[in-house]
Order: sequence, then C-alpha cells, then structure tokens
Amino acid sequence: MGETPTLYEWAGGMAAMDRLTDAFYARVVEDDLLGPLFTRMPPEHAHHVAVWLAEVFGGPPAYTREHGGYPRMLSMHLGMAITEPQRRRWVNLIQDAADDVGLPGDPEFRAAFLGYIEWGTRLARQNSQPGADVVRDAPVPRWGWGVAPPYLG
Repeated sequence: MGETPTLYEWAGGMAAMDRLTDAFYARVVEDDLLGPLFTRMPPEHAHHVAVWLAEVFGGPPAYTREHGGYPRMLSMHLGMAITEPQRRRWVNLIQDAADDVGLPGDPEFRAAFLGYIEWGTRLARQNSQPGADVVRDAPVPRWGWGVAPPYLG
C-alpha cells in the first residue's frame, strides 16, 4: 500500500474541482435563495472557487499564490450577511453537484468533503455578518481525511 492520497487526488485533481464548481454555480444562478448573492459573479468565479477547493483539499497552493490566499477569500464574504438558510442551501447544492459530476461517493471521502463544506460555510456565514470580529490573516486551511482514511480494500 502506498502513500495515502490527498482528498484532492482522490477526487480527481483540478479537472474534478472545475467540474464540481461549474455544476454547482450552474445550480446557484438558477436558485431563488442563492442567485441574488451571485448576480455580479464574474465569469471566472467558478474556477477561482475550484482553485480554492483544490488547495484546501491538498492540491497545489495556487489560490494562495495567484489569488491572495485566505485574506482574499475572506474579503469576498465580508458584509454579505449570509443567512442560515442560504448557507444550508449552499451545502445542499454543492453536495448535489458532487453527485452530478461523479466525485467519489465512498463514505470516507464524502465525510471529509462535507466536513470541510460544513466548517467553511459556517465560517463564511459568521464572517459575513455586519460588524463581525474576523481573523483577517490566516493560511488557507488544509483539509484531510480526519479519522477515516480512504478505504483501499
């Protein structure tokens, strides 16, 4: 048995992250609850989020190098006043997109994937509230398998 793959590798690399965010944002723009938050979304937004997720899940640190890292991601959420129903919808739609594009469905991967999605969306909601006391300078989080590494049979 070789080295444990990163979540990024297990998911299928950058191509998988792009497929995920393309499918996700196609759903978002049509969604009555989330669509209004993304009315001014630039065409490259989905790819930038894919690059973020790639780095979070153990891929290359391209978001940090090319897009400003955590401070930039934080800046995208400040003052948005994301509601709990909006956060929940984001979580549901990204899980649906993961199914649609064929991300691995094994329990270990999906538990780790959803663990980050839950943590990240809760942090984004918290940081988006008017007057929130936020940590402005932090590294991009690096998410791993947690307590259940991939099942290699």
